[in-house]
Amino acid sequence: MLQEKDLAEELIARVRAYDPVVEEGVLSRAFVYAKTAHATQQRANGEPYFLHPVAVANILAGLRLDSASIITALLHDTVEDTAVTLEDIEKQFGKEISKLVDGVTKLTRLELQSERSKQSENFRKLVLAMSEDIRVLLVKLADRLHNMRTLHYIEDPAKRRRIARETMDIYVPLAERIGIQSVKDELQDLAFSALYPDAYQSIVNRLQYLKAQNPNLVSDIVGELTNILAKQGLDAVITGREKSPYSIWRKMQRANVTFEQLSDIMAFRVLVPDLAGCYQALGILHSTYPLIPGRFKDYISTPKSNDYRSLHTGLIGPFQQRIEVQIRTQEMHEIAEKGVAAHWQYKQGAQTDGRQYRWLRELLEILEASTPEEFLEHTRLEMFQEQVFCFTPKGDIIPMPKGSTPVDFAYNIHSDIGDRCTGARVNGRLVQLRTVLNNGDQVEIITSRSSTPSPSWEEFVVTGRAKACVRRFIRMQQRSQYAELGKTMLTKMFRAHSQTLTDKALEPLLPKFKRPTVEDLYAAVGEGLMTTREVLNALYPDLAVEKQQAVDAIPEIKARAKLRKPSRYAIPIRGLIPGMAINFAKCCHPLKGDLIVGIITTGKGVTIHTQECDNLNNFQNQPERWLEVAWEDETTESNVGRLSVMINNVMGGMGHVCTMIAKAGGNIANLKITNRTQDFFELMVDIEVRDAQHMLDVIAALRSHPVVVSVERYGSLNEPVRAAVH
Repeated sequence: MLQEKDLAEELIARVRAYDPVVEEGVLSRAFVYAKTAHATQQRANGEPYFLHPVAVANILAGLRLDSASIITALLHDTVEDTAVTLEDIEKQFGKEISKLVDGVTKLTRLELQSERSKQSENFRKLVLAMSEDIRVLLVKLADRLHNMRTLHYIEDPAKRRRIARETMDIYVPLAERIGIQSVKDELQDLAFSALYPDAYQSIVNRLQYLKAQNPNLVSDIVGELTNILAKQGLDAVITGREKSPYSIWRKMQRANVTFEQLSDIMAFRVLVPDLAGCYQALGILHSTYPLIPGRFKDYISTPKSNDYRSLHTGLIGPFQQRIEVQIRTQEMHEIAEKGVAAHWQYKQGAQTDGRQYRWLRELLEILEASTPEEFLEHTRLEMFQEQVFCFTPKGDIIPMPKGSTPVDFAYNIHSDIGDRCTGARVNGRLVQLRTVLNNGDQVEIITSRSSTPSPSWEEFVVTGRAKACVRRFIRMQQRSQYAELGKTMLTKMFRAHSQTLTDKALEPLLPKFKRPTVEDLYAAVGEGLMTTREVLNALYPDLAVEKQQAVDAIPEIKARAKLRKPSRYAIPIRGLIPGMAINFAKCCHPLKGDLIVGIITTGKGVTIHTQECDNLNNFQNQPERWLEVAWEDETTESNVGRLSVMINNVMGGMGHVCTMIAKAGGNIANLKITNRTQDFFELMVDIEVRDAQHMLDVIAALRSHPVVVSVERYGSLNEPVRAAVH
């Protein structure tokens, strides 16, 4: 009993040391309340369970958090693990504590599972909870830190690894984002030791060996650095240590070197009185010791997104040792170590709404635009990337993950800017949107009101926000296009059987096809997940639309296409974005004006083939997938056609081909040399043209040049055929 009383008094004394007006009675009451609730419970190591919430509370007290957070830490497992209810908490400690405990309890109930779908959904709920009050995350981080400190008591090795992996993937980057360096570093090392115990122990053993070889090296370097700065009149407090095992291991992996090849495993921190002292200390050290190239970083002029500020430099320092030096003020140090907790917002009565943090607002935007699985993927990308700093034309600094492109930059400014992006200038020069940005680049985004995101952007953007916005646009467009296509297909089918299609008539079919709305039913038909015949038969079983009718329709579809007289039931290729509800087959590259048929492809809508395409033979026994389609005059989009070109192997031959294509108004999208001999080149050329007639003009222009031996349109995967326009 005396020990428990000592624990309570020790915790209260720690809080009182930085918060003299703390309500000690409430804190003491919470201590007793939690101890009573957990009285019969034990942890995996056999200790009373109550020691866990006390340890969590002490971690938060070490971060100098407000008493509400400390009380929440003491009570955070009571609702989940005991008979205590939220109503009991609110009655005893008020609404604020009840709300915080509720937030932490929800996360505990949804503790991340190994299944990816559960993990992603729970991470989504973690972000929502901490957006309501950032203290929920602080309590959860402290809870995870103590659980990691006692992880070795869990007997199941698979469970230990799972918890360690979750910690590394989720909680470490979150701790970094809110700037709590001490918690992040410890979580990293604990997770590393559980995931790679052999590597961890090897590095620890090596560090101990080096320390035994020269036990006073760190203190000797600290002494010399202190003397050098003092001689220049600078009063500095310097500390030094070996780098953590995880940071050493990560550097070994990144640089692909062994431990013995690492030269800077010691880091030193220089604390100076003011901002000017930071740069004065930097100047003194740089003028005294050789600088290691590429190791200087100024996070004071360009702070990290978590408000971390410091000067970093690498030196060949005292005793010819390669060292890393961080220079900062005491205030910067507080923020670096304690992050959001260092600002002591809660005591000042400031809002605890997490949306005040830009990175959290961005996560919420990604959350709204993503599925749970995509959200987890995007935010992992977002939080783990190293940063580059780019500038707007007005000189504002925009921190971006490494590998970012102008599209990422545009979405970082605002989602509307990203959606309307058409081009970019980097340092005054027009660049491709997939160009990778570098430190110090000035980026100007060119926008257009009529522009929309391109599905191809998803291939090269790297930020979670950009990926989420592009995917959201694709999903919305695809669903809309599928629904439009499906409704048109059903309308044509119903008319062919003298029936009228209405939304109301389809509503009774929704339970049968497991679709929530009629629009979802249309979209499923357009996507090829069900056929128009299935829907018609379900609504009018007496019609008995048989498969044989579809078999008989194939020759008729082909015949009408050849005569260029589509029936009134043909589906128009109009207003549908290629790559969404319709796709142009890569085997034959159909162009407007070609004789075409449609093949319904499950999950991809309709694929358009030329009638001469050899691949149509693969669908002869699947008549229900054939669809009569027709070009319409309103179709203005350019398409890509493919040519097989053989030219003489002469000087400048390739240049003549490109020139003739350009003069004919074509634009080369891709060019590949498929065969080369002493006399000839065989080329595969993809060309953007208006229609099939335009492609014939390009072919005629090429054939008129003496360097060209032959030109043919591709009509199948293997054989080129002549264009189908007569």
